[in-house]
Amino acid sequence: MHKNQVPVDADRQKKLASFDRLLTIMDELRAFCPWDKKQSKESLRYLTLEEVYELSDAILENDTEEIKKELGDLFLHLVFYSKIAAERGEFDVADVLNSINEKLVYRHPHIYSDVKVKDENEVSENWEKLKLKEKGNRSVLGGVPSSLPAMVKAMRIQEKAKGVGFDWEEKEQVWEKVEEEIQEFKEEFNIEKNAPLNVEAAESEFGDMIFSLINYARFVGINPEDALEKTNRKFIKRFTYLESESKKEGLSLAEMSLEEMDKYWDKAKEQK
Repeated sequence: MHKNQVPVDADRQKKLASFDRLLTIMDELRAFCPWDKKQSKESLRYLTLEEVYELSDAILENDTEEIKKELGDLFLHLVFYSKIAAERGEFDVADVLNSINEKLVYRHPHIYSDVKVKDENEVSENWEKLKLKEKGNRSVLGGVPSSLPAMVKAMRIQEKAKGVGFDWEEKEQVWEKVEEEIQEFKEEFNIEKNAPLNVEAAESEFGDMIFSLINYARFVGINPEDALEKTNRKFIKRFTYLESESKKEGLSLAEMSLEEMDKYWDKAKEQK
């Protein structure tokens, strides 16, 4: 027993029984269902990505029932991958769980050892340092998947750099950088120069500007991916209102002026 051990909750046996049932069902499906028997790690991959995005949608909508459902789908996928690997003699679900258990213990020495930390920032810094030792990565950024969406990747890059102390000290410094990048982006479109647009340079400055905005969002506790997705959904809701309400009055968007559309848009903004 370690110093921070907590008592096992009363429902632990019910939870273990539920997981055991899932393992049994997975064995049965793999043995008797033509579709499940045919699946491989490769064929499941894109389905798993879809499930992750569906979970993300449910979280953004704060739909508890849907979150529960999507978590179940992900549990199934994790057990499925483990079953396929076990059949090939690679590893089984116990190996998977033991691996994450050991990693969590190793990366939380402030819980399972005598390391002292003062706040979550030190926890994050220790995590990244231990991860480097554990994996033998030559770069702090080596663990960032190359296929991550660009905005999520930017956030993870910045978080990892922060984990080893490479970060701004005050949010005012970060905002100054944002303003600097905005100005450099604007300069690429300075019509007074009457020069043709250098698309490559403009794209580079736009990327710098977005990266700096993501950095500021991270610094003040805003998840930029969530923020942009909420704005996307807000736009879709308002535009759908514009379409449906104008159609009720026999109007076509293609034939309406921007001023006419703005009237419906303003009404859409008043809707909850």
